[in-house]
Amino acid sequence: MTGHRMLASTVAIAVLALVAAACTSSTSAVSPTTASTSVPGTGAPSGAPHSSGPPKTPQTTVPPESPVPAESNPPGDIPDSTVFIAYHSPAGGFVVKVPEGWSRRTTHSNVSFTDKLNTVSVTWFQASAPPSQQTAKSSDVPQLRATERAFTLSNILVCSPSCTIPYSTGPIAVTLPAGPAVVITYRANSAPNSVTGKQYRLEVLRFEFFKGGLEAALTLSGPVGSDNVDPWRLVSESFRWA
Repeated sequence: MTGHRMLASTVAIAVLALVAAACTSSTSAVSPTTASTSVPGTGAPSGAPHSSGPPKTPQTTVPPESPVPAESNPPGDIPDSTVFIAYHSPAGGFVVKVPEGWSRRTTHSNVSFTDKLNTVSVTWFQASAPPSQQTAKSSDVPQLRATERAFTLSNILVCSPSCTIPYSTGPIAVTLPAGPAVVITYRANSAPNSVTGKQYRLEVLRFEFFKGGLEAALTLSGPVGSDNVDPWRLVSESFRWA
């Protein structure tokens, strides 16, 4: 009887070992799932080359909403004491001055600097031809209308390389060392505050530069009525191809 029990125990252990080995093999053969993420933010590119205008990104269309009223005393003035430092992007091949201490966020084709309601961002992507007023109207504006909250177009200008840009607190006269640029100015709602849900009406300047098959869109945004004429002139005139 003792020999039979030992034999049965040995067989049982062997069977359990085979089952465990089979389970382990089955588990290791399952490939891990890779999450697909999209670049957050407005007008962020997918990285694919295109003929003209900003690259199209899926699932970025925002639902329709009405423009919120502009603040009578907007909280977006950039202080005169702000120090601007040069930021060099090896991936985008450019240098631009940005306010020191602002929060920075980078992706493979975009960098943005934010403080409260003000933002400086640059998006770069391949393009087969320089931007023009026509490509701005036919390609850029429709995409901005689809991706910006309550988008309202103000102007489409050409700086070649100088121009005067209408702005709510005074004209911005710029001369761009980086060369000619198409400038799209518009207004849009900010995203709702995560706690209060409050939104602000933003005034946005978008400078489109081009060199050697690469386009860079420098976007400057802040609340309507903010006295950011001098900071936006400084930033836009600081943009250079590296």
